[in-house]
Amino acid sequence: MSATSKSRPPGRWLFDLGNTRLKCAPLRADGGVGEVLALPHRIEDVAAAMDAALPARFEVAYLASVASPELTATVLDALSRHCGRISCARTQPRFAGMTIAYARPHKLGVDRFLALVALHRRGGPALSCGVGTALTVDLLDAGGRHLGGRIAPSPALMREALNARAAQLPVSGGDYREFAADTEDALASGCDGAALALIARSVEEAARLLGSKPPLHVHGGGGERLLPMLPSARWSPGLVLEGLAHWATAELDPLESPPC
Repeated sequence: MSATSKSRPPGRWLFDLGNTRLKCAPLRADGGVGEVLALPHRIEDVAAAMDAALPARFEVAYLASVASPELTATVLDALSRHCGRISCARTQPRFAGMTIAYARPHKLGVDRFLALVALHRRGGPALSCGVGTALTVDLLDAGGRHLGGRIAPSPALMREALNARAAQLPVSGGDYREFAADTEDALASGCDGAALALIARSVEEAARLLGSKPPLHVHGGGGERLLPMLPSARWSPGLVLEGLAHWATAELDPLESPPC
């Protein structure tokens, strides 16, 4: 961010705190998402990174967090030094014409909820696929009805879990092969392949339920790696922030928005 942009800070900022990274962006006057910043995620240095990247003062922070309570608290403390109001997005059973499938809304991660909000605003139907620490899939019909979803380990988490039980199996490296001839490629092929199979099954079942194949939107830090093997997928990396922007602008008054 340039010194000029910091001298004229926007009034509202959006923050997407996941299990693997923190993304933030100014909320534009037209309700859109401004330039996205990706900041260090470690609990010991995230506050310093925020202090360096953010304007000294701004009006309101909107936070969506699925991270640990400890990391969330650290981010909230850092935000309190920059703004007078912090509002945390929470999953709601109905929002702006979109209805979730979960009977207990708090059990649907707010990141999944906000991705569905964004896709509904774009116009459904749609299949949302988030690839972060977990791999999540959620189906939305044309009327804004969430038909449910899936949660599985992401390829990266699969690699970490295997390494934790068998240290000789590396957590990174290798390329996708249909039938690999070395361990690194076999690990990449097996873990990526498991994710791809789950996504393919979800697309197939979504088409059966809806009568036609919905667009597949991939987002999350691990999603880009899978894109070459998902030729019909749409890369939507800012989907959660986009949904958070809709959530923020739907509030009549930021001072009436729910505090964290």
